[in-house]
Amino acid sequence: MTAAALAMTAPLTLTAAGDAGAAADHAIVFARYTAGAPVEDLYAVSAGGGTPVELTHTPTVSDVMPSWSPDGKRVAFVRYGSGGAIDGIWTMKTTGGGLKAVPGTKGASDPAWSPDGKRIAYAKPVGTQREIYVADVDGTPATRLTHTAADDLHPTWSPDGRYLAFNRADTGGHSRVMRIRLSTLAQTAVTGSGSHDWTPDWSHGNRIAFSRVDSSGFAHLYVVRPDGTGVHRITSARFNDKYPSWSPDGSRLVFTRGGGDDADPEHLYLVRADGTGTTELTKTDSHDLEADWRP
Repeated sequence: MTAAALAMTAPLTLTAAGDAGAAADHAIVFARYTAGAPVEDLYAVSAGGGTPVELTHTPTVSDVMPSWSPDGKRVAFVRYGSGGAIDGIWTMKTTGGGLKAVPGTKGASDPAWSPDGKRIAYAKPVGTQREIYVADVDGTPATRLTHTAADDLHPTWSPDGRYLAFNRADTGGHSRVMRIRLSTLAQTAVTGSGSHDWTPDWSHGNRIAFSRVDSSGFAHLYVVRPDGTGVHRITSARFNDKYPSWSPDGSRLVFTRGGGDDADPEHLYLVRADGTGTTELTKTDSHDLEADWRP
């Protein structure tokens, strides 16, 4: 089925007409699936808690990896079909309407909106690995930024829009956080080559949070300065903590916490940047992933 047909047969809708205004007031967007409904949809929830609002309802395709626009009026996300083929990156209004495909992004993942709202960075397959690209929101011109034999994933913008951080996964099973300067394409390693570091997120306060599988065997949240100094751990529970996203003021993080088994539920949690005040945000029997905190 074509992307256009999918959009027509599975339109983006809210759970109820009265929720349209409420969705715009919710601060955190994320992807959710359950054992009974393995297709993923996007939801929004207030950082203060409450019942999440369903933003998409697409029974034949999954919507994942949401990213807020800087003005909070649109969300970029990835849509893929039941066979696993990635349809590409789309954007929509926070009320669920105004669906637009980003041309040239078939197979792409990990969209990240630039601070000025004009561009989207993403990862896209080139042969057997993925590279980092940047394009205007209308999809052109698409510029390839990395050229490696490794997998480059999950780009995140510096506050001034001059750099991207991303994680680079090598063939040996390691992944490190990298930084690239957009004007020169010069690349610098932020974390060590033997690390297991994933899903970085760059704060307005110029710190990078990421998930690291450390010596405990669990994934914990860490923070590092963009120059690679000041690495410190934020969480230390015997759970897997992943997909960190900074609050707009850089005081807290939202992240996914789950057990060691894929069957275990995964919920959203909040934690202060100093590692204190961990609280559970979502509590249903679901998998809640890839949260992005509204700027």
